[in-house]
Amino acid sequence: MTGLPRRHARAVAAGEAAAAAAAVSQPLVTPDPRAGAFFDVDNTLMRGASIYHFARGLAAHKMFGASDLVKMAVGQVIFRIRGAENADRIDAAREAALAFVAGHKVADISSLGEEIYDDTMADRIWEGSRQLTQGHLEAGQRVWLVTATPVELAEILARRLGLTGALGTVAETSDGVYTGQLVGGLLHGEAKAAAVRALADREGLDLAKCSAYSDSINDLPMLSLVGHPNVVNPDPQLRALAKERGWPIHDFRKGRRATIIAIPVAAGAGVMAGGLAAGIAVRKHRADR
Repeated sequence: MTGLPRRHARAVAAGEAAAAAAAVSQPLVTPDPRAGAFFDVDNTLMRGASIYHFARGLAAHKMFGASDLVKMAVGQVIFRIRGAENADRIDAAREAALAFVAGHKVADISSLGEEIYDDTMADRIWEGSRQLTQGHLEAGQRVWLVTATPVELAEILARRLGLTGALGTVAETSDGVYTGQLVGGLLHGEAKAAAVRALADREGLDLAKCSAYSDSINDLPMLSLVGHPNVVNPDPQLRALAKERGWPIHDFRKGRRATIIAIPVAAGAGVMAGGLAAGIAVRKHRADR
């Protein structure tokens, strides 16, 4: 045997020996095409609300004025507080939530969304919630975001987090430009459940095998739709209901300073008026002391 064939034989033998010795720490997961998980975004996956920080980023790029940002933020606070109670409030919040993109090109908003994500959203993900999404992915399940946030932003969040996809509010466009109107209204409450049901039908999911996660009693229709409802950082009403029904409760705010994780640019995610509401609450608390 000449030198070259001998070296090749040694290389092959070394490679085969290395492959044979390689340890497998976990068995391969067999994907379950009928199981999936649905995550609310604001205060569930991240601190606060994504739409507010998205709007802040657009304002920083001179896409609209500071007064427009304030109006939108106030509308979002009202929506969070009164959204499940008053149809007029919902309509007002609906208009404030997406009117700021009216007249802008879809391509421009989407492009800025990537930059805004890195600047103002990536470091607001709850570490515990991120681990929950990863657990489903590692179990071979598909994971979707379900949010009232515009679908273009929701898709950026899902992509940067390495998730399957996103369901979000659809804004009307004409010739590639936002009109300021919505298609079918805000993705909230019953609309979220309808979106999950429609996606399950399209993707062949068995909702009895699926999980859902939310912080808000407003998402009860979505939580009730799946076989494995979970609550994350729940509001008082949802916490009480979860205890009554024996649903898992994940609270990443308890007993310590809120822990968040900055997801790398290649992996990443996003927050809103929750931050504004928190600021108001802190100022009120100080004033009452």
